[in-house]
Amino acid sequence: MDTVSQSLPLSTRKAFLQVLKGAVVGVIISLVLVLLFALIIKVTDIADSVITPVNQIIKIISIFIGVYFALKNSYYSGMFKGIMVGLIYTFISFFIFSALDGTFTMSTSFVNDLLFGGITGAIAGIILVNARRNYRVNN
Repeated sequence: MDTVSQSLPLSTRKAFLQVLKGAVVGVIISLVLVLLFALIIKVTDIADSVITPVNQIIKIISIFIGVYFALKNSYYSGMFKGIMVGLIYTFISFFIFSALDGTFTMSTSFVNDLLFGGITGAIAGIILVNARRNYRVNN
């Protein structure tokens, strides 16, 4: 183990691994949903104007599921972990989908995607950690 990871407390390393796991799960969900949507586009005659909103919905669903996994046994830090999942998800997605497209172009749309991912993650974290906390109190 390197000296940096040895100097971090176990709880910090565990939290980082939870966030990373959540982001990776979100990216996998995103890839599956994008492939399904591409199949639907190929089979049906969907207007081009539908593609962008559906892609945004896919991102939201993927980030929510990723945050859910990051907060699996956690009753605190929902907003922070959610933001981190959203940002890491956005970075990983950018690199994967850019590699598939064959172009790596950083633009204002990437910054907008980072903001969208961070805000979506924060909202998901707040909702999910409080829902979990309320479930625990009521049961």
